[in-house]
Amino acid sequence: MAFSLKNGEEQVETLKAKFTSLIEANAELISVSEWGKRRLAYPINHETDGYYVLYGFDCKPDFPMELERVLNITEGILRFLTVLRMDAPPKPAPEQEEVDAPVEEAAAAPVEEEKSDDDAAEETEATEAAAETAEDESSESPESSETDED
Repeated sequence: MAFSLKNGEEQVETLKAKFTSLIEANAELISVSEWGKRRLAYPINHETDGYYVLYGFDCKPDFPMELERVLNITEGILRFLTVLRMDAPPKPAPEQEEVDAPVEEAAAAPVEEEKSDDDAAEETEATEAAAETAEDESSESPESSETDED
């Protein structure tokens, strides 16, 4: 997150505390890295400096959307970026893992059977087409040899 310095360091401290408590209430806060005051790559709202803070947290899938909604309506936020870390796979809820596993296996079996039926049908069509082509070529061959002899 990049906080605005337009209203002073007090507002930055207030915003840091607000978002730290919001994240702690809805997620497991892993780290808070304060990068401090930095020059922006380009002016944002006529400001050239911002105060950067990087939050690392684990949460449920619906929390990032709520956090972004709050960030969008909060005065003093210049920019933010929410990123899903791929090195830490999401943890499934224990209830979902037990309940969904049999359903997924049952649903996967018919799909595989349908695919094998489709593959068999395609193979049959290809074989029939090849047989017809071979018959056409064999029936044309005698005619062409007769024509050459005349």
